[in-house]
Amino acid sequence: MNRTTDRPLKVGVFAAGSWGTAFGMVMADAGCEVTLWHRRPELVEAINTTRTNPDYLPGIELPGNLRATGDAAEAARDADFTVLSIPSQTLRGNLAEWAPLLAPDTVLVSLMKGIELGTAKRMSEVIEEVMVSKSPHGAAPEEVRRRVAVVTGPNLAREIAQRQPAASVVACPDESVARRLQAACHTPYFRPYTNTDVVGCELGGAVKNVIGLAVGIADGMGLGDNTKGSLITRGLAETTRLGLAMGAEPLTFSGLAGLGDLVATCSSPLSRNHTFGTNLGRGMSLEETIAVTKQTAEGVKSCQSVADLARRHGVDMPITDTVVDIVHHGKPPLVALKDLMGRSAKPERS
Repeated sequence: MNRTTDRPLKVGVFAAGSWGTAFGMVMADAGCEVTLWHRRPELVEAINTTRTNPDYLPGIELPGNLRATGDAAEAARDADFTVLSIPSQTLRGNLAEWAPLLAPDTVLVSLMKGIELGTAKRMSEVIEEVMVSKSPHGAAPEEVRRRVAVVTGPNLAREIAQRQPAASVVACPDESVARRLQAACHTPYFRPYTNTDVVGCELGGAVKNVIGLAVGIADGMGLGDNTKGSLITRGLAETTRLGLAMGAEPLTFSGLAGLGDLVATCSSPLSRNHTFGTNLGRGMSLEETIAVTKQTAEGVKSCQSVADLARRHGVDMPITDTVVDIVHHGKPPLVALKDLMGRSAKPERS
């Protein structure tokens, strides 16, 4: 990456939702100059005039070296790191618009935890495809792949924006790029670790949203901690089976991108997916739950694409299939629970 040593690193963040804003704060606190892009001009103005993000992180003061813009070209200009934090199912279309604006050597940082519907592709794969096809610089696939990084782990946005201690994983196939991003987002309260297992890190982040829905449904039904512990553990087993079938490293799933993220999502009322599931478990319909949910719960759509990905690799994922049945096929949670518990018994490690 080419940059002079007498200026701070520049970061463009697309867009100013809760996690995009929180991670922008982390990078600003680490000394970067951060520009948040957002589509709505009223939110851009509010961020720049009140130094808060009233829609997504109300009451939290933003650093002085973080500002907002509605001009995508301005956010992208000369950015050392381009951070993508939008709903996963909108990534392909939005990035196709932004790709011609991005610097040819910018590191593309994915904060998204989902699997694309239809293609069953991970977010880094979508980024690579779009950048190769839409970049005006004629980048080769391998060159793009080496500068796509993933940030994942137990990263509930509001807690991080409050500067509570947290750890995370920076995953990239090029370890030198991972270390560069690690240094750019390391603060006294945010501790990033590097990993080259992008497949495992992305799967951990995507599937935990589905298991978070399942645990939320159980909580909404009034079930106890034994149920929660069972779902978390067997959910991790499902994730690991799929990861191994796709070439991931098994240890990734016992780390921050696997178990760490899963526990945080399944335990916290700040988790969108857990909260969405809780409302379903209490008897709300899918439409009613969507209506009261202000932000995207990635697992709602990704549960179907995770199930598709599992079928393509011949992997059994019964909890994921149960969530799909409840969310997309209208199966009553109590019936789904009985069917899940009634499956034939088998060894734990099968």
